[in-house]
Amino acid sequence: MEPASPSPPHRAATSFATQANALLRKNLTFQKRNLVTNVGIISFPVFLCVLLVVLQGFIDRELGSSHNRCGCGCVDSGAGNSSCRRVCGIQYSSLDQVGRCSIPSPPRWPALLQLPRPEYRATRMPESSLSTALPDESCRSTGSCPATLLITGRNRTFAQSLAGNFFTGAASMSSLNYLDALLTVAPGTDTPTGYSQFIEPAFVSDRPLYIVQPQCRSNFIDSVAVEFESITLKKDLKCVQGLSLWLDDPSEVNNQLFNGYRQANADRKSNEFIAAFDFSSTNENSFSVNIWYNSTYENNTGFMPEALLRVPRSVNMVSNAYLNFLKGNGTRMQLEFVKEMPKPETTVSIDFSSILGALFFTWVLQLLFPVILTYLVYEKQQRLKLMMKMHGLKDGPYWFISYAYFFALSSAYTICFVIFGSLIGLKFFRLNEYSLQFVFYFIYINLQIAMAFLVASLFSDVKTTTVTAYIYVFGSGLLGEFFFRLLVQDDTFPRSWILVLELLPGFSLYRGLYELGQYASNGNLTGTSGMHWENLGDSVNGMKDVLLITAIEWLVFLLLAYTLDRLSSFRNGIRRNTKFYLRCFHSKSPLSSTKSKNEGQDSRVFIETDRPDVSEERRVVEQLLAESSSSHAIICDSLKKVYPARDGNPEKFAVRGLSLAIPRGECFGMLGPNGAGKTSFINMMTGLLSPTSGTALIHGLNIRSNMDEIYSSMGVCPQHDLLWETLTGREHLLFYARLKNLKGAALLQAVQESLKSVNLFHGGVADKQAGKYSGGMKRRLSVAISLIGDPKVVYMDEPSTGLDPVSRNNLWNVVKNAKKDRAIILTTHSMEEAEVLCDRLGVFVGGSLQCVGNPKELKARYGGSYVFTMTTSPNAREEVEILVRALSPSAHKIYDISGTQKYEMPKHEVRIANVFRAVENAKTRFTIQAWGLADTTLEDVFIKVAKEAQSLDNIP
Repeated sequence: MEPASPSPPHRAATSFATQANALLRKNLTFQKRNLVTNVGIISFPVFLCVLLVVLQGFIDRELGSSHNRCGCGCVDSGAGNSSCRRVCGIQYSSLDQVGRCSIPSPPRWPALLQLPRPEYRATRMPESSLSTALPDESCRSTGSCPATLLITGRNRTFAQSLAGNFFTGAASMSSLNYLDALLTVAPGTDTPTGYSQFIEPAFVSDRPLYIVQPQCRSNFIDSVAVEFESITLKKDLKCVQGLSLWLDDPSEVNNQLFNGYRQANADRKSNEFIAAFDFSSTNENSFSVNIWYNSTYENNTGFMPEALLRVPRSVNMVSNAYLNFLKGNGTRMQLEFVKEMPKPETTVSIDFSSILGALFFTWVLQLLFPVILTYLVYEKQQRLKLMMKMHGLKDGPYWFISYAYFFALSSAYTICFVIFGSLIGLKFFRLNEYSLQFVFYFIYINLQIAMAFLVASLFSDVKTTTVTAYIYVFGSGLLGEFFFRLLVQDDTFPRSWILVLELLPGFSLYRGLYELGQYASNGNLTGTSGMHWENLGDSVNGMKDVLLITAIEWLVFLLLAYTLDRLSSFRNGIRRNTKFYLRCFHSKSPLSSTKSKNEGQDSRVFIETDRPDVSEERRVVEQLLAESSSSHAIICDSLKKVYPARDGNPEKFAVRGLSLAIPRGECFGMLGPNGAGKTSFINMMTGLLSPTSGTALIHGLNIRSNMDEIYSSMGVCPQHDLLWETLTGREHLLFYARLKNLKGAALLQAVQESLKSVNLFHGGVADKQAGKYSGGMKRRLSVAISLIGDPKVVYMDEPSTGLDPVSRNNLWNVVKNAKKDRAIILTTHSMEEAEVLCDRLGVFVGGSLQCVGNPKELKARYGGSYVFTMTTSPNAREEVEILVRALSPSAHKIYDISGTQKYEMPKHEVRIANVFRAVENAKTRFTIQAWGLADTTLEDVFIKVAKEAQSLDNIP
């Protein structure tokens, strides 16, 4: 069986460039209507940059104020009066200003041991192997617990002899210089290390200094005076006993140190040690020792730049012990002091944009994501995308123009941000290499657009989409700042897991901006530039990974988005060319291939009780399918749609094996009650639903495999108006006419004539936004859209809904003129409309075609009675009854109120001439006020056929 060959088109198929041009013009017009919104989006980064500059100026002014610079003081002028002279410098500064002052000769500090605080020092623990050598926990209440060292090695005697020389006694120190006083002992502190600008934190804290000795004298308290410029610091000295404990296994050292630290196990008591020494590689001829120390002490600023200052004393202590072993007591290697490098006076400079860059700019760059996503879902929710496809718009132009528009918007947004930020002096932009920034932003905005297309396939409601998108934007920024950043800064966290987290686009954006901010901030502090291409090789720089991940994700997301769009089109019923997915059955005709496939899928059988006219229509269809060519525009062959069972409901048969042939120039009307399957049939023909079995040919093209080609010669007026609220009626028609390949003068003329035909041309209505149209005006515009561009097949689903009588009559004239060279399928509930417009009618009930024919044939075939009405006085009822029975013995009374009676009289029993003669004779016997004889109406036929079909109940 060969399919009918397609009829030659009247004009060339619309090219990619033509469709792209039509969509671009429509989009530009649409965006012009939203000019204020678009300007607001583009200018938003400018506003944010201005806000950053204002905040930066406030911070710079605050940091440059006198109380934040090297301090000043009032010095006695020596004149014997109350006047003084103002002098500035480090000697007049408070300790928190030292970092800004010039320090040509930094102070010298004694090297200290890091000691545990008294309440955390190691004591006897039941599960510890060191329990017998440690004191009882009661010492913590008095502050007398010793500070313990751990030692291990291969030679216990040798190691313990060295440890015995760690601590030495000391005399009174109050009269000595503090450096001299602390030079020959083992001084220590339990003050955390911190960023204190050349001042050892132990000397400015309220904690005492300690001297570690083998045995402490009772109530030993001494003090030292520390001169720092003009500032005198006085510190108390306390004694703490030093205790050395042996461990047999070097591997046990780490466990003892880790398990004893107070933050390692919150549910266990702390048992902290000074340090641990491993002498496994040390002997009489070789000095090599491993030292464990606690570098986790920190103050509330979180900085620990001076942690290593607490290590030199441990190194010196063990070195002196080894020298004593070799050379005898009295041999020492003096560690006199430690000090910083000199520094000039400095000003504190904080680049606010670099500090806030990662979080702040993550939010800024992602704010376009909800805009793009909402636009895509809006077209999907309003079914505008489907409407465009049904009028011939293919995927290529749609994706190209939509993507290009979003890319242009994102590019303008980002370029304005970078340029304006650079012009006003934000270091985040000015210090980092612009070409590197360009590549990073270019890749990310493309990834963001691809992700929007991908996510749009998962949503169908604009409100839900908008909320979800903004949650993602702000959520990813906050998680990046307070979770992801900590992992990036943690050197112990596996880098592989960082890469896994960066697969989330929000985290990859945050990481890239974080790296730019770090390099810009460091460059601002050191007076150098920020990130350059050569910096991508830095071990701590994650930008190279970010660029690679985002570039790959861009391509993957784009491919996934396109694939999901195709799959969702199948799910929604839009059939594509099967060559895209399945390259087979080339030797079979479209109908035979479809039939063989459906026969294997659907084995359900139901009883057909076809009427003769329906059977004749099926025979015509089979004959047309057997012919090599046909003038029929539409041929439906056993078209069936079954909705699967859901939520406990049985499967629903919407269309049951419909066979129908419609030639050119015919308007075919589909009548039927609500839920009869009319809209399901229209949706299958327009590609919104996939048939369960069967198929249809549109000018020889199969709706299962050639829907894209069919769309180019098809017009649709859907049941509900699918319009852009901000586009005018003229702009709608211009867009759809361009999709049908109309150009130049022909385009303008077609649009003008179409507007005139539906009364939308005069009075400025054509240039009024569709959102301001009344319901009737929108309906007329939808009809005009369906007819623009001379489509060869038009589907109209209840086109006159909501129209006033004048507009409805005018619309009927439009449809009458339009059907001359095209096939029209029209659904309606108006019997008057069906009788006026339709050349043939089909009554559709329960998914089946119950009858088919022109209105006169249907009334003659299914309307087998006249309705006789007579109004008389109530006492003449019996006379009327006798009159009717004489005319039609089988007459049936259907109405009798207040002298008015109605009878149905079978047509085969009645001659109209006899009725007139009988009535004239009856007027001589009784008074007849009114009478009438009416033929069956189309509405009567519809009701009768529907009731008969429902009473048969032949639905399986």
